[in-house]
Amino acid sequence: MNTNVAFLELKYGNIYGGYPNFYAISEIALLVFENGSNKIFLESWNNQANIDIVSVFSKVDELGHTVGRGREVINLRSRRRKNYDEEFRMDERGLRFAFQQLRPTKMQIKNFLLKNLRKYRFRDIIVFDGRRDVFLCERSGVNFERYNIIDIQKDLNKETDYLFSLNKLSVVINFDYDMSYLRSNNLEYWLHPIAARQIMPKSACFDAARLMMVYNEYTQHHDDFLMKAALVLNKIQSRETPG
Repeated sequence: MNTNVAFLELKYGNIYGGYPNFYAISEIALLVFENGSNKIFLESWNNQANIDIVSVFSKVDELGHTVGRGREVINLRSRRRKNYDEEFRMDERGLRFAFQQLRPTKMQIKNFLLKNLRKYRFRDIIVFDGRRDVFLCERSGVNFERYNIIDIQKDLNKETDYLFSLNKLSVVINFDYDMSYLRSNNLEYWLHPIAARQIMPKSACFDAARLMMVYNEYTQHHDDFLMKAALVLNKIQSRETPG
């Protein structure tokens, strides 16, 4: 029986000055964990279209608790960043150019995912708050019918009645990464250099690595995981409660 598990993470954003409900994928990470051998395979795709997108990020404290949100503008080709101006609107000509730049990426995304869905054998795909991630992949022509998609944020919410963020859960499991090993409270995995060099902070690959460690702690060390999650929540709540 095949027990490999895949973890899917996307980064995406609105076209800067464009429609607020249209999202362009900027990065995709597909991490495959081989149970038994503990081998980790990591495949990633980066959008090289010459467009500016808005990246929204959480500002967190040392407990992973969100204390604010920030926005910055990133050019997908050059990776240059600039300040976000909420009043900026792109004209029709600029929008047409942006969509023209994005058009070829639909096939690139489809080819990347189909190639790697064929390359590795697994049935379960783990996501985190992944409804939009799955939708954006499907919009590019990928069919997930053969796969069992598990949203661990939903499962945790049912069990704890609390909507955890990946940042908080990284604190819960004591996530650590040193370019050679992924570590958490009870687990340690060696990374092949090809996988290691893709894992950069704030990237889709970094989030996929964190998601894998959270999932493995949750499934393999369940009671310890819930106890440590309760401790982090108690710290957050006691900080928020005056007195």
